[in-house]
Amino acid sequence: MNDGIRLAKYIANAGLCSRRQASRLIDQGLVTVNGGIADHICFVGTDDVITVNDELLVYQTEQVYYLFNKPVGIDSRLLPNDSASLIHLLPSEIRIYPIGRLDKDSYGLMILTNDGELYHQMNHPDHHQEKEYRVSVERPIDANFCNKMAQGIPVDGQLTQPCSVWQTAENEFHIVLTQGLNRQIRKMAKHCGYKVVDLERIRIANLAIGDLSAGEFKTLTKADILLQR
Repeated sequence: MNDGIRLAKYIANAGLCSRRQASRLIDQGLVTVNGGIADHICFVGTDDVITVNDELLVYQTEQVYYLFNKPVGIDSRLLPNDSASLIHLLPSEIRIYPIGRLDKDSYGLMILTNDGELYHQMNHPDHHQEKEYRVSVERPIDANFCNKMAQGIPVDGQLTQPCSVWQTAENEFHIVLTQGLNRQIRKMAKHCGYKVVDLERIRIANLAIGDLSAGEFKTLTKADILLQR
């Protein structure tokens, strides 16, 4: 084929995986184009029939980007059979994914997109974009608590990266993370003898929650997101 785009890039743009992961799938012989085993020199377009792991690849030509204020009680996983799943709130029929989840009991800012390459790039540990959270615990904190949280806490067998933590009220603090371990802030606070009772993500890089209401979406462009990196 002499037109179209490289196969690995096409697969990434379709939202299936990163370009590097797509290259691995091609190397493993798990990708076909128009019935034949594909190789890296294939150039493809929307008229080509592509399968990955024997499943038809559906390419979505329109790439969309949203900022979303996730309410408490919404599961970030896209589970069609779960009435509490984020999938039932999505503003578009195009399949989109959250970049960085929030647990069901937490709320606040998320980015959603169907741009597969951007999704996997931003979720990679090397991306290191800042995420700021407002956190309340069940009893008063002090400077020692903030210092301990900032220096690193054992979570799931590893020490958390140093971060910024400052007290904003008797029982409240802000924390800025550049990593995203599962329920990281709750586990950090628990290690220090505290229980998180309220957790809101208020910023991702320079994208702030502002006046975005709970459950509300705001349309972004790719440039809006890339400017924050």
